[in-house]
Amino acid sequence: MAKLHPNDLVTLLLAISIILILSRIASEIGKKIGLPMVMGELLIGVALGPTVLGTIAPGVYRTLFPFAENSNFSLALDAIFSLSVILLLFVAGLELRFSLFLRHGRVAISTGIGSMVLPFASGFAMAWFFPQWFSVSGGGPTHLLFALFLGTAMAISALPVIARILLDMKLLKTEIGAIIIASAVLNDVVGWIVFSFILSLVNQNNGHGSIVLSIVSIAAFATFMLVVGRFAVNRVLPWIQTKLSWPGGVLALSLGLCLLSAAFTEYIHIHAILGAFIAGLAIGDSAYLREQAREIMHQFVTNFFAPLFFVSIGLKVNFIENFDLPIVALVLLLAFVGKVMGAGIGARLGGMSGRHALAVGFGLNASGAMEIILGSLAYEAGLINHAVFVALIVMALVTSITSAPLMRLFLEKKG
Repeated sequence: MAKLHPNDLVTLLLAISIILILSRIASEIGKKIGLPMVMGELLIGVALGPTVLGTIAPGVYRTLFPFAENSNFSLALDAIFSLSVILLLFVAGLELRFSLFLRHGRVAISTGIGSMVLPFASGFAMAWFFPQWFSVSGGGPTHLLFALFLGTAMAISALPVIARILLDMKLLKTEIGAIIIASAVLNDVVGWIVFSFILSLVNQNNGHGSIVLSIVSIAAFATFMLVVGRFAVNRVLPWIQTKLSWPGGVLALSLGLCLLSAAFTEYIHIHAILGAFIAGLAIGDSAYLREQAREIMHQFVTNFFAPLFFVSIGLKVNFIENFDLPIVALVLLLAFVGKVMGAGIGARLGGMSGRHALAVGFGLNASGAMEIILGSLAYEAGLINHAVFVALIVMALVTSITSAPLMRLFLEKKG
């Protein structure tokens, strides 16, 4: 039976401790100057990976992160990273509440649809008609999957980042803030379901039967969890929170359901992230889930697993060698034009003024951690190359940093 050698365990624990300590220091420094915490984690990954440490001290890099030399270490760390992304998607699902979307009627619907349709269409069209601009060969199933992915990547938002930006701007409880949050809910739910469908096709033959099976499986699982599962959670959750020890009971149930759902979707050849995300939706939308429980799970995942995942992004990719300025510029252009115009047109059709509609567009343009997770999963699945992956990381950071200033520009009163 294969197991970690004591030296492998020492290396693994050392690597995790260095990641956690350095990423926290970098995140706190970035937070003080107004940067997203995820940027600090990404920068530490770049510093510890082949981009910096692997270039100036390759021996130290291979000692701390012996991915190529030590298969046991690589498997153990990859398993931790996989668990991290599963729990991150679970927490993302916890943050989404359908009631927020339904509460704001026509303007939320039109804004949400506009902020998905135009970005998806522009991303898909650009990848389909000009694949060479992304260093991708045209024709074949891979071409279609890449076009579907890029459209999805342009359409998705990052609700945690958006909520934090609105909170800092004191807009979270305003009408504009509520519309942005409601639209982001629709973006994320549809976006992650579509992305899970794309990933499910990567390892299949892409025949008609496979596509139908994937669609039916995703629809059946999502419907079951959001109807039957949500009903069961609403029945069981009050009893657990009052009869079992607090907060251990609700944490065990929630995280257990998350991993069970993730295992099931992985078993039926749909990526585990969909199971975790849908489980988060079913639990998070319950009126019986205490805010303290939601916050405990959020803090547990974002302060331990999130740094491990975001630092890992820089550990295997050389960002300098794979930085392609034309691809980065093209992805940024698609992100700003598609999302801002789509959301702005939708908000305008919903009855908002022109300035407020543009503010909503820039608010929804923050891609943040969700875009980084999306890009990482696509890169691991072989959907995108190094250059597109780096471009998506840059896009996620730029859109998150510029969202608040550009919103403020259009919300300021004339004169």
